Amino acid sequence: MSRVLIVDDDVAFRLSTAELLRLDGHEVTTACDAVEAGEALDAQEFDLLLLDLRMPGTDGLGLIEVLRRRGERAPILMISGFGTIDSAVDALQLGADDFLTKPVEPDVLSRRVSELLERRPLPDRAAEGGPGGIVGETPAMAKVFEAIRQVAPTETTVLVFGETGTGKELVAHAVHDLSCRSRGPFVPVNCAALAEGVLESELFGHVRGAFTGAIREKPGLFAAADEGTVFLDEVGDMSLRLQQRLLRVLQEREVTPMGGVQARPVNVRVIAATHRDLPAEVEAGRFRDDLYYRLNVFPVRLPPLRERRADVPLLIEAALSRLRERSTTEVPLSVAPMALRLLQEHNWPGNVRELFSVVERAAIRVEGSRIEVQHLPRELRGHDPETEGGPAAGKGTRYRAGPDSADERAAIQAALEESNGVRARAAELLGMSRTTLWRKMREYGLPLA
Repeated sequence: MSRVLIVDDDVAFRLSTAELLRLDGHEVTTACDAVEAGEALDAQEFDLLLLDLRMPGTDGLGLIEVLRRRGERAPILMISGFGTIDSAVDALQLGADDFLTKPVEPDVLSRRVSELLERRPLPDRAAEGGPGGIVGETPAMAKVFEAIRQVAPTETTVLVFGETGTGKELVAHAVHDLSCRSRGPFVPVNCAALAEGVLESELFGHVRGAFTGAIREKPGLFAAADEGTVFLDEVGDMSLRLQQRLLRVLQEREVTPMGGVQARPVNVRVIAATHRDLPAEVEAGRFRDDLYYRLNVFPVRLPPLRERRADVPLLIEAALSRLRERSTTEVPLSVAPMALRLLQEHNWPGNVRELFSVVERAAIRVEGSRIEVQHLPRELRGHDPETEGGPAAGKGTRYRAGPDSADERAAIQAALEESNGVRARAAELLGMSRTTLWRKMREYGLPLA
C-alpha cells in the first residue's frame, strides 16, 4: 500500500481526492497548508506528495523548494487552477514531477498517481546484485546469472557475446570468482587494443633476442595466469595467425614463446568475449571455424541495455553508490521520475558504460539532492532554442512544423499520439523542451490533463 500526502486548502477537493485515492488502495494523509504538511512529513515517509499550487502562507512553489532542500525523494504531483499554467511550469523546473489543472477528472488523477508511484525512487538494492556484483533483476539477466552459476564450477571454456559496454568482463570475473580457480590470478587481455606483434609477445611471451629490443626473456600472460583464468576480451579482433597460436594453447595446453622452440605447459582456463557476430566472421573467412568451435563450448549472451530497460533504476542506484564511495563531495540521492522516464526510454548504444557516464555527468551538475531532467544531456531530453540557443528541430526530430500554426499544432498532436500522451517523449520527438511544449499546447488549446 502506497502512502500519499495531499496538501490543499480547498476542503472539498482535499476530501474528495482523499476518498478517491483510498478507493484506489492508497493510504492517504491530508494537510491544509505547508505547516501541517511539514508536521505530517516529520511523522512518517510518503511515497507521493500531491500539492496545491495556490495556498495561504507558503504556496506550492515555496513548499517544493523546502522539500527538495531537505532531501525529500518522493515524487510531487502539482495541482493548479486555470490561469496558473506558467506557475505550474515553474514548479516543474523547481522539482515537481508532473501537474494537473483543476477540475481534475477522477480517472486522470488515478492514472497519474499510479504512473508516478511506479517511477518513484527505488530502495538501495543495487548492492545485492547477482554473481560478481552484476546488477540486474530482469528475466534476461536472470538467464545470465543462471548460466554463470552453471558453468563456473567446471573447467569449460566460456564465450561471452555482447555489445560494447554491456559488462562482458564482469561476467568473466564472476565465472572466475565462483570457480575452483578463484585463488589463482585473473588476467584480462584486450585483443583489440594491441598491435599483432605486441599482443603475441604479451600472450605467449618471448625469449631473449626474439626481436629487436628483446634483451631478456619474458614468460607471457598465459604463463602468468597459471592455475588461474585468462580473459581474452574482443577475441574476434585477433589476427588469423594469432588465432592459430591460440588454438594450439586450447588443444595442447602448452605455449611456445616468440623466438623459442621449446613448448611450456600451462594450466589456465580461457574465457573469451566479443561484440562481433563470430559465425558471420567465420563465414567471411576472418575467423577460424575450428577456433570458434573450441571457444564456443558454453556461450553466454549478455543482453544490451535496451533489452532490459527495467534494470535502469537499479543501475542508476549502483552508479550513484559508486560515486558516493569515491567522491569527497555530495552526490545526489535519487532521480526525478520524469528524468528516470527519459533514462529508461533512451536506446543506450553504449549500454551500461554509457549510462554510468551520463549519471556521473548529471551528478556533477546537481546542486540539490536529486537529478532532474535539466541535468541530463541534450540528446536525452530534447532541446529548445529559447533555453539552449539551438535550432528548434534537433538531429533526431521526427516531427517538423510547417510555416503556419496549423502545421505546428498538427505536429504536436501527432507527437503526443505516438508517445501515448507522455509529454517528455513528445517534446523529444518535436525537438523542444517540456516548457515550450506546455506553452504551445496551451496556445493551441490542446488538452493539458
